[in-house]
Amino acid sequence: MTDSSDLRDAPLSAPPARPLPATAATTASAAGAATASSATTASTATATAASSATATAAASAVPAAGATSAAASATAASAISAVSAVSAAAASSFSAAGAATARVVLLTGPSGSGKTRLAGRSGLPVLRLDDFYKEGDDPTLPRLGTAVDWDSPGSWDADAALRAISDLCHHGTATTPRYDIARSARTGQEHLDLAGSPLFIAEGIFAADIAARCAALGLLADAICLRERPTTTFRRRLLRDIRESRKPLPVLLRRGWRLLRAEPALVARHRALGAHPCTHEEAASRITRLRTTAAPAPRADA
Repeated sequence: MTDSSDLRDAPLSAPPARPLPATAATTASAAGAATASSATTASTATATAASSATATAAASAVPAAGATSAAASATAASAISAVSAVSAAAASSFSAAGAATARVVLLTGPSGSGKTRLAGRSGLPVLRLDDFYKEGDDPTLPRLGTAVDWDSPGSWDADAALRAISDLCHHGTATTPRYDIARSARTGQEHLDLAGSPLFIAEGIFAADIAARCAALGLLADAICLRERPTTTFRRRLLRDIRESRKPLPVLLRRGWRLLRAEPALVARHRALGAHPCTHEEAASRITRLRTTAAPAPRADA
């Protein structure tokens, strides 16, 4: 879930993002732009409909508490295989969508690793992937005993998140849900505008689950997994969740202990899905470098 921290940091030092050169998509006639927009919408729907078939495989690849890193990597292989097939279909379905004018940095990591803090310091527009959680009464939510397993990818609407990323990359704007974690419910909508930025961050614990699809569509600039000591993320997560009254304290303690034990395997799973594990300092450096060279990525099938 979305991270925050009690630590105060200065913004990252980076030059202003440079606007991309004009493309055929941005200089087309109104009729042509409308056609491209329709093609993007239709192809996104095709790609995300296909991706729903991988939800079960991705959910089953979540490491159990105490699992080894090697076991997590092996378990993630089934999800990667399924995602690869969807990636090819997604790239094909976007053949008429036009060139992207922005790219996304997917920022993931265990809950409490500082994703939101780092994204906020970057100076880039930020898409909060936690806003794409399913609502608490959704019958498709995965269970952990008698409770909802909010740490499973099955609790999250990957298709809607991918549509929002595609809209931002192709059109520079997207309408996204606003989610209240304490209520497990969507409470409204928000409008995100890149304001001409050729780069933006999408952060959340499930970001790596859509890395292959974003790459296949030519939308991915980088995929990063923040890695800290498990005890550090446990402390940050617990303090944040208590401060924000996210869930009852017994729930927070049980979840925190489970995630503490599962953290090494979780990082290994994110690596297997295509995210680069690194410290905050390395992640900040990677993002800063991207800001100086931001440009649309070539399509994976080009």
